[in-house]
Formats: sequence, structure tokens, C-alpha cells
Amino acid sequence: MKIRIINHSNNPLPEYATTGSSGMDIRAFLQVPVELKPMERTLIPTGLFLEIPQGYEAQIRPRSGLAIKQGITCLNTPGTIDADYRGEVKIILINLSTETQVVQSGERIAQMVFQKVEQVSWEPVEQLQDSGRSTGGFGSTGKH
Repeated sequence: MKIRIINHSNNPLPEYATTGSSGMDIRAFLQVPVELKPMERTLIPTGLFLEIPQGYEAQIRPRSGLAIKQGITCLNTPGTIDADYRGEVKIILINLSTETQVVQSGERIAQMVFQKVEQVSWEPVEQLQDSGRSTGGFGSTGKH
């Protein structure tokens, strides 16, 4: 699948780190480094604009290395970029560490995964079919 992209940043286009990667690393596009104090969140621009085909979405997910090494992760995860959105891709980052962290321009801050999506229509009914699980949720299947 081909995705049309405009790159206003000086960073390379997002790319897969390995042949088995599900997500492409995306980078911050900043005029100056951004300091994130503990528990502070901010919106980081990427300089990227996408034209996603109808029936697909881009999901924004955290990078595990950034999370474990610096305590920085994405909020609203996975974040959804809809097929009809044409604005700049921006990433909501939060610092969950106990120290101030600095995000540099060009730093890999998240990963982007493309997924096929379906739109549904509702069928109002008076009763749902029973299932083995029924209404059990939130730990109802037991602890292993």
C-alpha cells in the first residue's frame, strides 16, 4: 500500500527499523528542544502530513526504548489518525519519570502502525445472543 506524505521537517521519512517491524519510527520536528518535567505532557510536532486511504487508519504508539530508558510515553494510546485528517501529525508525550527529560528535534519519539478499519451500522434489538462469558468482565476469567 502506498501512502501519500508531505514532509516539512528536515528528518528522513518514517521507516521500519527491521524487516519484521510493525511500526515505523517517527521523529520530533522542533525549533528548540522541549523540556518535559515529571508528569508533564506536551504536543510534539513531526512536520508530517498524510493522505491515508479510506478504510485505513494510522495508529500512534509509544516506543518501548524511550519508555524504559527515559520514562517518556504517548498518551491516548494508540492514537488514531483518521483517513480524512490532513493536518500535521503531532504526538502527545508525557514524562512518567521522576526527572526532567529533554526531547530533541530528530529524536525518534513514537511509532506509527497502519491498520485496516471497518465502519459499522447499528442494528437495535431488545436482546443479545447469550455467550459463554455473558456479562463477566474485569477479571471474570480468573487469575492464572
